[in-house]
Amino acid sequence: MYRVKDYIHIDKEILFGNPVFRGTRVPIQTLFDHLEKGITLDEFLDDFPTVKKEQAVAVIEIAGKILTSKNIEQIYETAV
Repeated sequence: MYRVKDYIHIDKEILFGNPVFRGTRVPIQTLFDHLEKGITLDEFLDDFPTVKKEQAVAVIEIAGKILTSKNIEQIYETAV
């Protein structure tokens, strides 16, 4: 099981608090933007060599678990 804080970092001093891959300044959103445009995971990793494949896979898994969670309504209600 992946722990969110092991892979995603949020700090107001880094990119205005946008979630980034831990240990990098690469926004998590960038991964999903690339995938949405049909860019493969390997191509994303080539573009952002500071992100490890394990990190990218973990973030995708975490997103999948959030979106398929039985508690999705609670997550949705508390999201800003």
